[in-house]
Amino acid sequence: MASERTTTGGGSGSLELGRFLRARRTQTTPEQVGLTVGTGLRRTPGLRREELATLAGISIDYYVRLERGKETRPSPSVLDALARALHLDDQEHHHLRELVARAARYAPEPPPAPSRTVRPHLKLLLESMRPNPAYIVSRSMDFLAWNPGGLALYAGLDEWPAKQRNLARYLFLHPTARTLFPDWDNQVRTCVSRLRAIAGTAPDAPDLTQLVGELLLKSPDFAKLWERYDVTGRKPVRKTFHHPHVGTITLTGQSMELEGTPGQRLGVYVAEPGTPDHDALLLLDMTAPQPAPRTTEMNPEQSRKQL
Repeated sequence: MASERTTTGGGSGSLELGRFLRARRTQTTPEQVGLTVGTGLRRTPGLRREELATLAGISIDYYVRLERGKETRPSPSVLDALARALHLDDQEHHHLRELVARAARYAPEPPPAPSRTVRPHLKLLLESMRPNPAYIVSRSMDFLAWNPGGLALYAGLDEWPAKQRNLARYLFLHPTARTLFPDWDNQVRTCVSRLRAIAGTAPDAPDLTQLVGELLLKSPDFAKLWERYDVTGRKPVRKTFHHPHVGTITLTGQSMELEGTPGQRLGVYVAEPGTPDHDALLLLDMTAPQPAPRTTEMNPEQSRKQL
């Protein structure tokens, strides 16, 4: 039997652990874990608590306390046993460990939202990537900086005020998003999985709670996916856009975390030169609204020299 330790406390961190376990349990069928199901009606979707506890080699009472947020520090052997019983993949197993670590160091005061400031050299980097669409987003997918094609690629996003521009908000609430992406269903699943993974380790962070709260109220599609508690998503390398201004365009995307920033990420799309997709990419860059030219103020001495 996996080693059990009894501890209490943990606040919302331990509640997130319980929510994750419950979501994974109810979405795992007995057949998936090799259990034989009788002919009687099962009222519980997925596995029963006692079934999962038995599979993991822990007591039912201990598992119930985990799911209710009463236990905050299960041993690594318990976590590994639960991961095996639920057939978690590597990313989900890592997330389970992160939830426990977060519950152990839970602080009542929520952390402040990370800075939205983008360093000047990163803005220069975006400009140097033209004509490739490129942008920088926060950990909660706020659009923080972009080059002309980077903003224009998400058709209609420029209609919103700068502080309202967010990729998750765009996918679920902007009317153009469903027609822009032929695989919209996959796009939103990946988006919610990323937000779930982040919120699991920082459930009280204001930038995340405000966005999630808004989407839960305004989008039934988001609410349904949020309740699934998926933390893995398959982001396609190649993405097709049915763009209203440049037509259908398929681009290869790359996303990377920016070192020395509070979770900011760079996104960029490219196409092979000489292809129709690259031609459309050039057209998108040329027809997108251009940034205002930068002006440099001269000091009084420079002004006198030009007179």
